[in-house]
Amino acid sequence: MECAPFYHDVARGPADGAAHWVTASDGVRLRIAHWPLEGARGTVLLFPGRTEYVEKYALAAEDLRSRGYAMIGIDWRGQGLAGRLLTDRSTGHVQRFADYQHDVAGAIAHARALDLPEPFHLIAHSMGGAIGLRAVMAGLPVNSAVFTGPMWGILLSSVMRPAAWAMSWAGRKVGVGHVLAPGTKPVTYVLDQAFEGNNLTTDADMYHYMRAQVGDYPDLAVGGPSLHWVHEALRETRALRRMASPDLPCLTFLGGDEQIVDREAIRDRMGRWHGGELTLIDGAQHEVMMEPPATRVRIFDAAVALFDANRSSIRSRQTA
Repeated sequence: MECAPFYHDVARGPADGAAHWVTASDGVRLRIAHWPLEGARGTVLLFPGRTEYVEKYALAAEDLRSRGYAMIGIDWRGQGLAGRLLTDRSTGHVQRFADYQHDVAGAIAHARALDLPEPFHLIAHSMGGAIGLRAVMAGLPVNSAVFTGPMWGILLSSVMRPAAWAMSWAGRKVGVGHVLAPGTKPVTYVLDQAFEGNNLTTDADMYHYMRAQVGDYPDLAVGGPSLHWVHEALRETRALRRMASPDLPCLTFLGGDEQIVDREAIRDRMGRWHGGELTLIDGAQHEVMMEPPATRVRIFDAAVALFDANRSSIRSRQTA
């Protein structure tokens, strides 16, 4: 295994966290980090959102470790230190949304190569929630899943939605799908937006934690999405919404002040997920795992209770 950089000084998580380079089946280089734990009751696969990177979830690794679980996280293609797909590193891009499933397969293979303890469980945030939902529908070998602010729909007004479809489709057709989507910027959100008025978290310390990471290590940062990414995301969320929910124990958290993903799409999905539960966090914004300590304790306690209740399942013996 080839070691990859991991920025411990801004991660503030367990000191034994480490990262490796992993090559996806289509040749894209990924960065995958893991936090082992001797005697762990299982391993959590952490699927981050768009623009995110593994250092951001080192605190989650500590929260899970204190509750008896190891963790593995991934830099998706096009962000973090994984292979960027455009010459302009500031634009978030993917060729096909389905390509993220190559990254999922790489993470599962790497977890097993590291001999991380099974069963596996999933925590997936925002864009990672869309990737994770597609993966569990395809038989991802996890015993249960937790979603936070999952991107099962993108929050757009009734006026903007057809415009977003039209512009993103046209951009691809005329060869400018690689350019930034209108209304977005090349600078990453937390450096462009002050804490006051942000739509990610109400916790100032956590917001400054995120700002320090990309401020100290600009190579982690990515700005707005490309027109092509927008079109792919719209297509994927539409396709997912038409599919039945998987037979898997599930818990989903949604901030009461969510302003990024489509809340109605989340309510719709969880309303037809047998064995699934939707929990609304009053006063929380998009990144509920980055909210104040009491909220984070509530989320990780509930997540681990779900994991503990689902330690034995045939899914843990399936292949991805």
